[in-house]
Amino acid sequence: MHMTKDKKASDTFAQGYSCSQAVLSARCEKYGLDQKTALTIAAGFGGGMGRTGGACGAVTGVISIIGLHAGSDQAGDTKAKENTYRIVREFVAEFEEEFGSVNCKELLGCDIGSPTGYDQARKQGMFENICPRFVDGAIEIFDRVMEHDEQQRPAQDQTDSPTTQ
Repeated sequence: MHMTKDKKASDTFAQGYSCSQAVLSARCEKYGLDQKTALTIAAGFGGGMGRTGGACGAVTGVISIIGLHAGSDQAGDTKAKENTYRIVREFVAEFEEEFGSVNCKELLGCDIGSPTGYDQARKQGMFENICPRFVDGAIEIFDRVMEHDEQQRPAQDQTDSPTTQ
């Protein structure tokens, strides 16, 4: 199946927003979260969580969207929690398979949390040439995982709820 490239996230990233902001804001409105709030919530996740080189902001941005999609605000809703975790695991596995890691340091091959590493990334054009691949890739993988989840859902719903006629 061929999917049309959705460049909304990488276009937002190119405007100067972080990878996490770009990704969350690309899908937030579908789940009832406005752009401004999404950009604000995701502000600290860029650069592998505050430029610490941890989990890539494109990944944490998608995990935030998955929470909006499947998460629950009920503490005892273990079914929603397990479903959310299942979707996150599927996304993470596909991202790792495609890019080799979910960690910023490993994806870039340098530590942008250090002045030397940040300068290296900037001078080598990583933010213009490499990070947009992760941003677009995260959205593509998210869309694929959501499509897969929706294909499975009708069968799950039929077993979980009685049919009325």
